[in-house]
Amino acid sequence: MKLLHIDASALGNHSVSRGLTAAIVAELTQAQPELEVSYHDLAAQPLPHWSPVADASDPGALLGSQVLEAFLAADIIVIGAPMYNFSIPSQLKAWIDRIMVAGKTFRYTESGPVGLAGGKRVIVASSRGGFYGSDTGAASLDFQEPYLRTIFKFIGIDQIEFVRAEGVNVSADHKAEALKSAHSTIGVVSRKAA
Repeated sequence: MKLLHIDASALGNHSVSRGLTAAIVAELTQAQPELEVSYHDLAAQPLPHWSPVADASDPGALLGSQVLEAFLAADIIVIGAPMYNFSIPSQLKAWIDRIMVAGKTFRYTESGPVGLAGGKRVIVASSRGGFYGSDTGAASLDFQEPYLRTIFKFIGIDQIEFVRAEGVNVSADHKAEALKSAHSTIGVVSRKAA
């Protein structure tokens, strides 16, 4: 089995989502030592934004093809997705634009779109400075989790799990509690069958 590990935070060692994805991958590889892990740091190695005018000889087109192939080959995808301005980092959006390819991960039919990338498991490590859950007054500002759920469902992936750390910028106590809660969720997620 293959695991694709994606990080998108620009905060380096200060990133909560990077710490969470590392812990998720460590737990999964401990539970399944045969996992082949590949890694892409979208902040350190950003993808050029998709352009319909790029030809096949363009380095961005070649990189985009490699990104798509790595995604298609993966059985498990672990994504670090911090909330930036109520949504996701632009470097993660650039990656999504490279995997959302008609004829590869979805197709259009007379009765609507059909996802072609089913059978994969996606685990998203979500970090948020504030609180945006359904029980908060800020839930309507969350364009991060609903967007990611929609994208992966659209391409046929039903197994989408979130490990959340909310309120990490509210106070040191809130951050510690958020990390404790997220790490307990990682234990549950890693024990699930892939």
